[in-house]
Amino acid sequence: MDQKALFDGLLTYVFFIPLLTFHEWAHAWVAWKCGDDTAYHQGRVTLNPIAHMELIGTVVLPLLGIFLSLSNSALAGFIIGWGRPVPVNVSNLRSPRRDDTLVALAGPAINLILAFALLALAKIGANTGVSLFTEVGIRMAILSLFLCFFNLLPVPPLDGSHVLKNAIGMSYETYWKLCQYGFIIVIVAINIPGVREVVVLATRTTFLAMAGILNLR
Repeated sequence: MDQKALFDGLLTYVFFIPLLTFHEWAHAWVAWKCGDDTAYHQGRVTLNPIAHMELIGTVVLPLLGIFLSLSNSALAGFIIGWGRPVPVNVSNLRSPRRDDTLVALAGPAINLILAFALLALAKIGANTGVSLFTEVGIRMAILSLFLCFFNLLPVPPLDGSHVLKNAIGMSYETYWKLCQYGFIIVIVAINIPGVREVVVLATRTTFLAMAGILNLR
């Protein structure tokens, strides 16, 4: 087994956890501010990673994906990870469709903000000669942007699907029926030629734009 590749894979996983934590926290915080305290009372308005982790989706499958990729298994492309879903009772929201959209966009938005902050850290590292800051900042920023654009795919139950659902006025009953097959739909979607490439392109383009603003070379 390639030890360097294993180390890189595990390091990416370590970076994934705080980025996922902020993502789920943002959903819970915005839902709370928009009138739904369901997630708040379940202890989800917190930056404690354990509150947002799920054994299968956050631990088992991501680590399994790392080891499968090291063995060049084709199954690695079918492995995805996720956090513990944030419960939202749309009937408690002050403006259900508008606020549901805001809650959905909160996760990707915080990933964008984090990416810029991490690139700022990388810039500080580059200016001060602290290469660790530069390397960590760049790697985490790329991962944060990937999480942002992946979650914006309009595929149930990803965040982008909530935006689409509210934009077209889809009934909640129809949407939740689709979500029953969400895991399968997401796996199929990310393995459709072009879908993953779009996410990667959006990630790369945004990364270069942010790096350009910060004059990070």
